[in-house]
Amino acid sequence: MRQRKIMSVIGGLTLAAGLLLAAPAAHADEAPTPPAEFTTDWHDPVTAAPPVATPGTRSCEVTLAQVQFRDFTPYKGSYAPPKECGTRWNKVVLRLEGKVKGRQYDRLGYLTVGGVEILRTSTPEPSPEGIAWSVEKDVTRYRDTLSRPQSVEMLIGNVVDETYTGVLDVRVTLTFHTAQGAVRPAAGTPDRVLPLDDATLTTPRNTERILAEVYATGSGGGCEEFWYLTVPDAAPYSCKATDGPYREVRISVDGQLAGIAAPFPHVWTGGWSNPFLWYVTPAPRAFDVQPIVYDLTPFAGVLNDGRAHRVEVSVGGVPAGRSGWSVPANVLLWQDAGRQVVTGAVDRHEAGTPRNSTVHTPGSPDRLDTTGGHTLTVSGHLNTSHGRVVTTVTRTVDHLSSHRWGADENPDALTAYWTDDETVTAGRTATRTHRRYTMDGEITVDAGNRLRTVLTVGDRSSVDVVRDGRRLSWSRLDDTYTGDASFTLGVPREQRHAIGTSTERYRAYGSDGCYDRSLKTVQGTLVEDLRRC
Repeated sequence: MRQRKIMSVIGGLTLAAGLLLAAPAAHADEAPTPPAEFTTDWHDPVTAAPPVATPGTRSCEVTLAQVQFRDFTPYKGSYAPPKECGTRWNKVVLRLEGKVKGRQYDRLGYLTVGGVEILRTSTPEPSPEGIAWSVEKDVTRYRDTLSRPQSVEMLIGNVVDETYTGVLDVRVTLTFHTAQGAVRPAAGTPDRVLPLDDATLTTPRNTERILAEVYATGSGGGCEEFWYLTVPDAAPYSCKATDGPYREVRISVDGQLAGIAAPFPHVWTGGWSNPFLWYVTPAPRAFDVQPIVYDLTPFAGVLNDGRAHRVEVSVGGVPAGRSGWSVPANVLLWQDAGRQVVTGAVDRHEAGTPRNSTVHTPGSPDRLDTTGGHTLTVSGHLNTSHGRVVTTVTRTVDHLSSHRWGADENPDALTAYWTDDETVTAGRTATRTHRRYTMDGEITVDAGNRLRTVLTVGDRSSVDVVRDGRRLSWSRLDDTYTGDASFTLGVPREQRHAIGTSTERYRAYGSDGCYDRSLKTVQGTLVEDLRRC
């Protein structure tokens, strides 16, 4: 926080998603002794999230990119699927392996295949002696794109000069795991995947299901990187936004609101003024920028007329003319094999009035209390080869935050949560998803110019699939990070005397099983790696 004051000392992320793989778990009796403070080297980045499960069948590997990023020049190459593994795949896994050393900011990057964005990721900040990290992501849903030769483009925008010396050395591969014997090809993957170029979409006329995925990130080092801390113009704080911190990612079809969502409050590895929080353990989703997914099936009858339609993504709450948000999108389409043309219509469209209230209370500290929210229900029918199918999507987003700051924005504190509830009913089956994101932290600077950041970030969700009142499947996720780090401002790196601890616990359980892992670091040393399932 203190973006123009404290944060400028460290720097923000510059624009140019996946699971970061952990090193093998340390046993409790092998836990190393951490140093008294951070040194010039620390443990490679690690997260508690699970690797992608694979079937153990024959596999083939293809290199998508191998490049060193020094500037803002994209890597451009080509891709062809591996002939020896055919196109009957059970799982396709993307893996990014990176190395960097010296001094460098956190950077945001993307990877597209055939114009379809399949990865959005950020980078860790390096040690002088160097770090290595890996990101892994299940990209099986892009089967349509990966089944034929394509162009490849990748960029992690970077600046290398006399001060910022870190060159990002990256290799990205795809591993194709075949379907053999009892291992079947991946079920439920879309028949077509289209990049949303120029906000224009033309669907095959027999489309019966439509999802849009949007990789929404606030970035660029300006105030929209810290959008959740912005205040109305009248309040005395360095990051202004006319309507305050409420943000909402929206998608529209031909000018009609088609979907709403709460953005995830990403924290990159230089965030909250304190890179010592993130050297080993990143915040949730920092290296796995997951897309927001919208079910646009109620609009399929409209989109199936063979004409081009406007499908546009916007971020509500961003001041007019301000940059800082990136919202690349893909459209995933399922087709009715029994019909050449699927007809239908939107039958119901109910959009509530967006709520956004900010109350500034002057004092010591100043305080800004914000509430916001929105509700949308859309229902439509399709006349398919297997009968008339009605799809209804209801989504409700809510936000509540309290931002407190003192003189010269010291201290600077935020307590906030966002909820995003969605119910999709297709015929007799209902999928109910509840998402809750939390942030609770404070930055202080003491009389000795020691900056301290204490922060907790939470990513939680639940999904229940019900048919005719009977639960078919369920899942729960709780990914929580907590960090506490301090260092001396305004001195060379070797005089910062930085200390810090971090913990992350990632719990995922439900009808498919259980995964529970927790990590703890002290002064850049991984001192605990526990698995409970």
